[in-house]
Amino acid sequence: MANKRDLKKDINYVLGDIIEEVYMWELENPGKDGKSGEAIIDEAIASFDSFMARANERKLENPKKHFKSLRDDLEKTAKALVEKVNAL
Repeated sequence: MANKRDLKKDINYVLGDIIEEVYMWELENPGKDGKSGEAIIDEAIASFDSFMARANERKLENPKKHFKSLRDDLEKTAKALVEKVNAL
């Protein structure tokens, strides 16, 4: 099982890459409205905060199950955000 530090790095890298992709889209499409991109960035930041809070929880009954569900939720959230970026 991977440790908590690696999980936090994964959260940071995944959501950071999505935010970076939105910024790249905005640079490549300066004439288009950036409101939808800003909404995706705001959602990614809110997700980051939520995931980091869950990763920092203490006194868990079943840590293995908790972190597995956290990874699954991260994957689902990342896929949803990537679909939104692709729809821009």
